[in-house]
Amino acid sequence: MSETENEAPDAGAPQQSDLDFKINLLFPGVVVRKDLVKAVKGNAIVPSYVLEYLLGQYAASDNEATIQAGIDTVRKILADHYVHRNQSELVKSTIRERGRHRIIDKVTATLNEKADVYEAEFANLGIKGVLVEPATIKAHPKLLVGGVWCICDIEYFHSDDARAVPWILGSIKPIQLSRFDFQGYLVARREFTTDEWIDLLVQSIGFNPELFGRRAKLIQLVRLIPFVERNYNLVELGPKGTGKSHLFSEFSPHGMLISGGEVTVPKLFVNNANGRIGLVGYWDVVAFDEFAGKKKRADRALVDIMKNYMANKSFSRGVETLGAEASMVFVGNTSHTVPYMLKHSDLFDELPDSYHDSAYLDRLHHYIPGWEVDTIRGEMFSSGYGFVVDYIAEVLKSMRSADYSDRYQQHFTLSSDISTRDRDGIHKTFSGLMKILYPNGEATPEEIEEILRFAIEGRKRVKDQILRIDSTMVDVKFGYLDTGGVWHSVSTLEEDEYPAYYYRERREGAETADDGGEPRPGGPAPIAEAEAQREPAPVAEPPLFEGHRDFQENQRGVSFDTLVIPYLRGAGQITIIDPYIRQFHQARNLMELIEGIARTKDAADEVHVKLITAENIEGGADKLRKQLEFLLRIKQGAAVGGVNFDVAFDNTIHDRSIVTDTGWRILLGRGLDIFQYVTGDAFDLATKLQEFRQVKAFGITFIRESE
Repeated sequence: MSETENEAPDAGAPQQSDLDFKINLLFPGVVVRKDLVKAVKGNAIVPSYVLEYLLGQYAASDNEATIQAGIDTVRKILADHYVHRNQSELVKSTIRERGRHRIIDKVTATLNEKADVYEAEFANLGIKGVLVEPATIKAHPKLLVGGVWCICDIEYFHSDDARAVPWILGSIKPIQLSRFDFQGYLVARREFTTDEWIDLLVQSIGFNPELFGRRAKLIQLVRLIPFVERNYNLVELGPKGTGKSHLFSEFSPHGMLISGGEVTVPKLFVNNANGRIGLVGYWDVVAFDEFAGKKKRADRALVDIMKNYMANKSFSRGVETLGAEASMVFVGNTSHTVPYMLKHSDLFDELPDSYHDSAYLDRLHHYIPGWEVDTIRGEMFSSGYGFVVDYIAEVLKSMRSADYSDRYQQHFTLSSDISTRDRDGIHKTFSGLMKILYPNGEATPEEIEEILRFAIEGRKRVKDQILRIDSTMVDVKFGYLDTGGVWHSVSTLEEDEYPAYYYRERREGAETADDGGEPRPGGPAPIAEAEAQREPAPVAEPPLFEGHRDFQENQRGVSFDTLVIPYLRGAGQITIIDPYIRQFHQARNLMELIEGIARTKDAADEVHVKLITAENIEGGADKLRKQLEFLLRIKQGAAVGGVNFDVAFDNTIHDRSIVTDTGWRILLGRGLDIFQYVTGDAFDLATKLQEFRQVKAFGITFIRESE
């Protein structure tokens, strides 16, 4: 299957969408086309927010000529001023010969106590000991912790004193937005629908929203909560290559990404030897990369201090207690599938032993299910417009002190047995998503309910795994009441997908009750040998389910073979009504349904399948011709399996259903188009096996009628 057939986005110059036009109209000067970063980056090892800062200065426009001129300007700035490590000596020579030169580099400052001066070190240029004025440190304290990307003027003056450093810092300007209009941001937000706003934010992160479902978009936006919510504790564990750490290294100048193995108490909290505050005192977000790994050793003292900080927002410096606002993010890779972890341990299985502790885990506010996030592919990146990341980073930072956690309470009430810590986790996630999606605080009850359920699910995922680790923890009923007093329970997606493994205690109890061992007291006598040799009585198939079923977005384990085919067995005439059998993936889904019919029918029988669909007249002649070609190929392929396929067009239909001559009517909420984007990679199980694909949110109803 080629990418062209599977409708991967076309290469070439991006076409501006209606949303892109609206974004440029309402946010002039603070949005940029997201594919430009790759165009200017080249081999510069520099965060995206640095490049977008420059693009925002010179290429924040939807005029192609202005964009191209801006790209040329940014490229020239990078060529003239960005310091590559392998060209550091050439840049030093340039500074010496010119006497003064502007550079772009990452700058870190330290206090030289003996000389009582601040000294700067330049990461790529490779020079250190450069004097920095105390006023500069006071204005930019992050220079002391982790370093900051800056545009600097460096001067060179050699003296006869061998101890004197010849490099002089002329000026320094951190690469970040100096000011913005927050009220203008709120006013412009009102002009967007919720769907448009979510797509704008997803494009701002750098992804194409067309390749993400609603739930997948919300998962991406949860990664932003630590930037907008103070003291937010977030964990994401999942397979490699899903972009878990990308956001925290590239998105904001207010976040710091460090390797989990490089963390120490002095670096993170406080150095008691000199009293210097660590990362949590200067950064809004401290993210720990590569946090998972059972064999990793962790400092027990660090774990204890971290537990106290995550719960109380404070830590000790000798006899003094200090507070900080940094959010903590923990990201790591899993090495097993979700059902494997649920069967053999828990979803925190990959964490080092020191962190695989109920007291530590109970401080986490939300668990992002990283296994639901697609592996990052080239076509997933956006060529549309999004906020210059430095702009949206400042917007989020400005809202950290606001609290939106009570905005649901006029519509919904949390379960009374939810503990204070569970409630805090739900509140902080809800508040963060409200600030990101509805900064004006204006949302409908349905929109509020959506993010409340999402917040509850993320905390429930944490708590349910803690219950596996610590039997002393009290079980909690997660859900809420609406204003009418109706109870709404909330489950995690993996709970719905793998109930046999999720409810481990119940499963183990069932195994004990039916273990095939010795008969229990009062049970039947041992089976006689003659009786044991009898052929087993045929087992009657359970009756087919009648009623309605809902499936959540990103759920796996769904296929036509288990969902629909059992209802089609024995049918001689099947009518499928679906107005949207137009594009390749929709035609592929229909062909896969016909494959299932051909597999399960008697080889000597013939089945007649009639499709009633709508013509793709909106797409023009080429699209219509492609649709007819797909349908002809389905007819030819179906005939080989003894399935006679016919098509009738009706451009007035809207409902979707399957009707059989055996008396079944299946109402399809979104037709056969239930699966998310599939790459077409022959080495991807999801290409051939539907149960390994993620589904879109959909409902299906099975009705038994007279034959």
